Amino acid sequence: MRRQVLGLAVMAWAVFGLAGVAAAQAPGGAGMAGGRQGGVPPIDVEWNDALPAGTADHAARVLKESPRHGEWVDIKLSDGSLLNSWVVYPERSTKSGVVLVIHDINGMRDIPRAVGDQLAQDGFIAIVPDFLSGKGPNGGGSASLGTGVGQAIRTLTTDEVNARLNAAMEYAKKLPASNGKVGVVGFCWGGARSFGYAAAQPGLNAAVVFYGDAPGTADGTVEAQLANLKAPVLGLYAGNDARINETIPATQAAMTKLGKSYAVNSFEGAGHGFMGNHAGAGGANLKASLAAWPMVVEFYKKHLN
Repeated sequence: MRRQVLGLAVMAWAVFGLAGVAAAQAPGGAGMAGGRQGGVPPIDVEWNDALPAGTADHAARVLKESPRHGEWVDIKLSDGSLLNSWVVYPERSTKSGVVLVIHDINGMRDIPRAVGDQLAQDGFIAIVPDFLSGKGPNGGGSASLGTGVGQAIRTLTTDEVNARLNAAMEYAKKLPASNGKVGVVGFCWGGARSFGYAAAQPGLNAAVVFYGDAPGTADGTVEAQLANLKAPVLGLYAGNDARINETIPATQAAMTKLGKSYAVNSFEGAGHGFMGNHAGAGGANLKASLAAWPMVVEFYKKHLN
């Protein structure tokens, strides 16, 4: 076991995380920071084995201490280039579903890799691609870009992102330990890409969106963009995140009209990026994460097992 549950005040909740506040005002995504959110001082966050790591220190500890098998793999893309990915396997005797983890606008870091480890602990194979693979100096990825990660990630087109997810999905289906079912989860920038991939890939089995908008909400084409979506979508949003939340009504209306499955959950007091910033918002981010993660696990158990 990795982390110790927080205290009686939050034990009734349950949860997940990625991103934070540093880039919360940036279009299309958020970053992670351990400082103030909404002017509220950060709280101390205790080790909790039931959640994905929501601080940088906890993420580093997860990757150091996890008993699960994790490995770096290079997934071949259609153009011959490679998608560097972190793959983590659950400790179980039967085949399992696979979850593709889409990192936030900060690129590949310990936190998205720790999310993958938590998914493996919860019974799923996790594949965490570095979507900036080949975009850095000398063909490097996120680690080679330094402070240029945010700028580089904004240059990725929808087609590029979906092509990389398609390659990861094909790799996932061929794994001997996979049952052939594939889901996706994304945060902030990745949350929007998770929704977008569900709209573009009818073979996907489930999609989880953490504080990301649906394709077409910016230009009023959301209904057309979602017309071919097949996978059920679980949406998890921060109460204090008007930029994203103002897109939800149009998305709900379109999904309802089209007869699609879309469960919306909003967590009062939490800020954008709460899953990767458990210390923020005076405890509201942690409460949101504690409430959200069990929903994610049950959703995947229903659709990927």
